[in-house]
Amino acid sequence: MDPTEVAELVRQEMPECQVEVQVDGNHYMVVVVGEVFEGLSTIKRQQMINKALFHKVMDGTIHALHPKAFTPAEWAERQG
Repeated sequence: MDPTEVAELVRQEMPECQVEVQVDGNHYMVVVVGEVFEGLSTIKRQQMINKALFHKVMDGTIHALHPKAFTPAEWAERQG
């Protein structure tokens, strides 16, 4: 599955977020940045991303999903 397709599936669930996808075979690292994550635990944030891609994980298209979610402030801090 193309990274653009994965990003689009996430954007359909969270249209206000910035989405970046890196692919290595059928392993996907999905980074999502948005205000929607403010005040949520890491697990809740990951669940939101997992929900958007659930069908692709269940049908085996995505073998391994590594979701990472940040608020814009957290992302800016990580970028240095």
